[in-house]
Amino acid sequence: MNKSELIDAIAASADIPKAAAGRALDAVIESVTGALKDGDSVVLVGFGTFAVKERAARTGRNPQTGQPIEISAAKIPGFKAGKALKDAVN
Repeated sequence: MNKSELIDAIAASADIPKAAAGRALDAVIESVTGALKDGDSVVLVGFGTFAVKERAARTGRNPQTGQPIEISAAKIPGFKAGKALKDAVN
């Protein structure tokens, strides 16, 4: 499912126009992104948790030359599915 299909599903489910569903989806994405930028986590009970994870610096290898390279530390967004979502998928 891509973004436009998700907007169509939201519009049909909530009985609202597609334009309003698109704005609502964009607002949710913007809110989650803003919270993660601020270092907060977003918990949607029954769905899951969005959080920022720290990835430590490490040494990797260039696959073409085999030379070791330093990979710097980074913050990465992560998602952990909630119990209700796991149960719905299984």
